[in-house]
Amino acid sequence: MGDPRAGRARRADAERNRRAIIEAANAVLAEQGSAVDVREIARRSGVGMGTLYRHFPTKDDLLRTVLEGEFTTWAGAAHRAADETDDPRRALREFFENALEYRARHRAVVEHCGSAWTAPAAPEPACTHLLTPVIDELRTRALAAGALRPDVTTEDLALLLAALGQVVQMTTDTCPRMWRRQLRICLDGLDPAHTEPLPRRSDGGDGACGGAGG
Repeated sequence: MGDPRAGRARRADAERNRRAIIEAANAVLAEQGSAVDVREIARRSGVGMGTLYRHFPTKDDLLRTVLEGEFTTWAGAAHRAADETDDPRRALREFFENALEYRARHRAVVEHCGSAWTAPAAPEPACTHLLTPVIDELRTRALAAGALRPDVTTEDLALLLAALGQVVQMTTDTCPRMWRRQLRICLDGLDPAHTEPLPRRSDGGDGACGGAGG
């Protein structure tokens, strides 16, 4: 019979290696984006390539694990912050600001968080289903307070966030604060003072085109 202490030690070593890989991958993906070579992740985590592949057989496995963990943590914090803000208009603005600031700090997140709308086959963290309830709650509160034009849907806001995420990605190296200007323009367009009806959806119906409802 094997020594149970040796088995526990091996499991503890394996868990430490897994945590080291995830921490290193998160840092590298934030800096360099998802095109990074996994050998760089192994080097930073202090493990060999064999150990990395035992835990994550493919790069997509590692990417999905890192992004889902990172985004789940951030989305929870965003939800709590929204709940703690009394002014519905400010809560909506700060949510967008915080979401885009977060994406600006993490290249891989901004590359993949819009994938529900632009690249369904990409390794995608749980961006859509985690954020949709937050966005819907913020929209409902703003509507009830008369702080949002009444024909704006949850889908509109989710797509707006995805589009501004692309602005972050396009301008992060050349003009890293440009997204703030674009956000202000968009938020001004959500003001209830605008009474001209929005154009209809392309499908001409009442259902969502995809991704988010509302």
